Amino acid sequence: MSRGPAPAEHSGDPSTIAADRVLTLPNLISFVRLLGVPLFLWLFLVVRADVVAVVVLAVGGTSDWVDGWIARRMQQVSRLGELLDPLADRLYILATLLAFTAREVVPWQFTAALLARELLLLGSLGVLRRHGYGPPPVHYVGKTATFLLLAAFPILLLADAAPGVATAAGAIGWGLAWWGLVLYWVAGWMYVVQARRLVREMRARRAGATA
Repeated sequence: MSRGPAPAEHSGDPSTIAADRVLTLPNLISFVRLLGVPLFLWLFLVVRADVVAVVVLAVGGTSDWVDGWIARRMQQVSRLGELLDPLADRLYILATLLAFTAREVVPWQFTAALLARELLLLGSLGVLRRHGYGPPPVHYVGKTATFLLLAAFPILLLADAAPGVATAAGAIGWGLAWWGLVLYWVAGWMYVVQARRLVREMRARRAGATA
């Protein structure tokens, strides 16, 4: 007697199998990136080892694309990885902003603008969860904004820690930072529009079902 189709985890599809795995190389990289956040804060705010903090921040920021590239290359895309990667990005951005604001590397207005965008996104995620939806997929505009911000922060820190290159590093760093801020808000607005569309579709389906 036929037992029906095989369960997904035993179907033999490497990408399906990897989706449920935790111990993968991309996830390990994401965990290491997460550990870099408290290390950076300790180096920057407690020890005041700015040069080492620059290195930690640069490695954590520039390795943003590595875990995703390896996951796709090695067919190790997992649900945990899809959560860890944006979590690590947001923690790096938030931790760096708060630390930079505390030491006056960046003005509080810049930090407030980025935090306001995060609050907007949190509100949209809350609305989606109430209607049974998970987080929307990461858009390339948001990934570009994250890359620009994570690239800008080490350069801004270098400008603050090394007076000899402050002018050039400051110009490059702030150029990347302002473009990152603009695209960050563009991506945030795109997520809001997407969330609104999904909620309207859900309400229309419910109205049709009760009609």
